Amino acid sequence: MDNTHNADFGSAIEREIPDTNKIAVQNRTSDKLANQSLANKSLKYSAVFWFVTTLTGQWLFFYYILGFYGVTVINDNMEHWNAVLGQFGVTPYRAGDFSGNLAFAAHAIGAGIVAFGGALQLIPKVRSSFPKFHKINGYVYLTTVFCLAVSGFYLVWIRDPDPLGIPEIGTTINGFLILGFAYLTVRLAIKKDIANHRKWALRLFFVSNAQWILRVGTFSYLVTGNMLGMNPAFGDPFFYMWTFGCYVLPLLTLQLYFYAKERGSNSVKNATSGLLFVITILMIMGMVGYTPFLLNVISGGPIGL
Repeated sequence: MDNTHNADFGSAIEREIPDTNKIAVQNRTSDKLANQSLANKSLKYSAVFWFVTTLTGQWLFFYYILGFYGVTVINDNMEHWNAVLGQFGVTPYRAGDFSGNLAFAAHAIGAGIVAFGGALQLIPKVRSSFPKFHKINGYVYLTTVFCLAVSGFYLVWIRDPDPLGIPEIGTTINGFLILGFAYLTVRLAIKKDIANHRKWALRLFFVSNAQWILRVGTFSYLVTGNMLGMNPAFGDPFFYMWTFGCYVLPLLTLQLYFYAKERGSNSVKNATSGLLFVITILMIMGMVGYTPFLLNVISGGPIGL
């Protein structure tokens, strides 16, 4: 009787004593879930930080395109391009070259349309709440990027008689990427493969905005270089590399983001978040240097780098 009572008492005590191994497993699982949640949030908010920065920069660029190129075209004052851009050895307006001037104007204004409309395509709320607008804006965007690529080919291959240099080669590759990515974006939308459609649409967004990225990266290099006492100047090796880097680097970063979001470990997600944060800060520094330059171009004020 006593033995039975003791056995029952012992069993009761065992039930009351926590299983330390089980608790340890639960704690590890809880910590793992917490770390995973933190990594996911870090990746999400770093992407949001990048997007808001990009949206701001893109719309400022759109304002510049309309304020400078749009106004001069409307007022039939395209020779003003040379008065401003000639300071940098660029003379896009050529007297008597109607087709060339038209191609350049279309290319410049098209870049503004892409900057404004492309960012709207990436906003989830716009896609879900205004599907018809998303579809129509998508058609306008795709038509514009096609014209952007073709006009770029014309300006590089036909209008300019000089042999192709590194910038022209970079522009040519960029144009082919635009056409290829646009085709895949449309094809996947027709097939209702929305997940991959959005991936290729993002890739298209980057290559079609490469000229904006080129300019922001250029000013970021100049600003950060001066801050670090490096005395950066046009003609530095950076500019030759950035001719291709302005679309290669964003595409590689985007691919890393896809991997981190879908299959990456917490450490990969955190590393990707950190990279996005650093890139965004560099973008902001470039925009801080670029925006006053654009405003002076529009207003006719003194231009300096």
